[in-house]
Amino acid sequence: MRIDPAKFYNLYSVYVPELTELTFYYMNLVTVARVQRNPTVKAEIQMRNFEASIPVGFFCYPISQAADITAFRATHVPVGEDQLPMLEQCKEIVHKFNTVYGETLTDPKIVLPSNKACLRLPGIDGKAKMSKSLGNCIYLSDEEADVKKKIMSMFTDPNHLRVQDPGRVEGNPVFIYLEAFCKPEYFPEFLPEYQNLEELEDHYRRGGLGDVKVKKFLNNVMQAELGPIRARRKEWEQRIPDVMDILKEGSRVAEAKAAETLNDVKASMRINYFDSDQSDMYQK
Repeated sequence: MRIDPAKFYNLYSVYVPELTELTFYYMNLVTVARVQRNPTVKAEIQMRNFEASIPVGFFCYPISQAADITAFRATHVPVGEDQLPMLEQCKEIVHKFNTVYGETLTDPKIVLPSNKACLRLPGIDGKAKMSKSLGNCIYLSDEEADVKKKIMSMFTDPNHLRVQDPGRVEGNPVFIYLEAFCKPEYFPEFLPEYQNLEELEDHYRRGGLGDVKVKKFLNNVMQAELGPIRARRKEWEQRIPDVMDILKEGSRVAEAKAAETLNDVKASMRINYFDSDQSDMYQK
């Protein structure tokens, strides 16, 4: 699927100052204790070893994300499992604001992947989350050789030491990636001795199937998936001025939309002092 810039707006949030102002207002609707209970925030703090040295901006990230969503009146927000607590907090902010100030903000619906393997992809090192800061990611910008190197070094079942040993599929990153990205047509092309992923998994569980063979298959699958994306990316790398124009236009449209929402928010809070209606009220 190709993204049509006329239908999908790409933007630089730094050029949408309304997001910062909305975040500021929303802060009064969220307690410190509530942010501290957010599972994603707790996990990120532990992962980054922040302990007591938590940057305020990082701590307020769930609130700024709520601003990102509500500013554009999003009705449906696709997320992974790790972002679910963030969306739930956003919905709480919307509910609280609308309760206190009247119906103003759009309550977004959470859209999770139907494929359970896509809810949360583990890092290639077997850690719970793929993270840029942990260096355990496969990037869309990775060259073919880099993708292969990462896949061949992926964490698998630590107890599957010999080919003949029974292996564990559950929690095995290689099989999780296959469940997420493999398509039926890849078997006759890359691994014709198996009809489908279920057969491959059953063989691995019984023993007699080595990790290297499975990783080679996953590499073929990922190259097939990432190849068109990589090629498209290289096309756009030759058109940087066009990319900047798309971002500039997207930021302009986004800023205008966010300004509408911010005006509605300030009107509901009755802090739009210089608007004509409010000015007339104070003059009376």
